Amino acid sequence: MKVIGFAGFSGSGKTTLVEQLIPELRLRGLRVSVVKHAHHSFDVDHPGKDTYRHREAGAFEVVAASDKRLMLVREFERPATLSVHHLIAELYAGVDWVLVEGFKDSDLLKVEVWRAPEAGQTAKPVRYPEDDFVVAVATDAPGALTVPTQLPLLDLNAPSAVVDWLVQNEQRFEYNEELYGAGM
Repeated sequence: MKVIGFAGFSGSGKTTLVEQLIPELRLRGLRVSVVKHAHHSFDVDHPGKDTYRHREAGAFEVVAASDKRLMLVREFERPATLSVHHLIAELYAGVDWVLVEGFKDSDLLKVEVWRAPEAGQTAKPVRYPEDDFVVAVATDAPGALTVPTQLPLLDLNAPSAVVDWLVQNEQRFEYNEELYGAGM
């Protein structure tokens, strides 16, 4: 599997870009998984549902599956800090690409997503001068970048071109599970 991260400030367009890359990769016959960093408490299960009731009763894990979908909910007894590598280890091994949104401080190769400021706003700083894992910048305004760079500049508004670049460079993004260790 190939793994690439997408990092940037809130509002930079990371989610929109990842959302647009998925169908572009699928059109090329590739299977895509996404790992998303959530900053806040979230829930995919709802009160009254059997799986919610099982979890509330104290189950450590609840797996629900149909012929169309599988859901795993794991309830930690204590707060847990999971690395992006823990989460990747949970994914199906037969996936072609894993798009990672967030985890900006990870040791994954990543594309920095940077958007020019709106009128009257201050430009957000860029990460690439201090982050050796940034391998390209996806932006809507390459001329407005606050620090010059020799990194590839990808058009934030051209997801098919971003996918072209990913596929042309796919050998760089091959994930080495042995290097990062096992999951949980």
